[in-house]
Amino acid sequence: MKKKTYDKAFKEHAVNLWLGSGKSAQEIADELGIKRDRLYMWKERLSATSLGGEDGGGLKPRRREELEAQVAQLQRQNQELRQQRDILKKTLGILSEEPNSVTSGSK
Repeated sequence: MKKKTYDKAFKEHAVNLWLGSGKSAQEIADELGIKRDRLYMWKERLSATSLGGEDGGGLKPRRREELEAQVAQLQRQNQELRQQRDILKKTLGILSEEPNSVTSGSK
């Protein structure tokens, strides 16, 4: 049986998904089709590299304030996109209306 290999981007995504979702490691592992122990192993390895390891990449710990600021920014963007969507819906409604039948003076 061939051993599955996962690239660094997948590992980072999986660990970030797990840590950011509030779900258990088992739930995330089941969703991704991997073993739970892999998440713990990847988390340790990625944390080690982000703390001055070989390439300096990996997970970056985030403070609560940073996460709250990001949520606020995403909420603002979401509101702006909703407004744009509503404007486009209204525009489409106006453009798709049947033109009023204007007679040329004869009834």
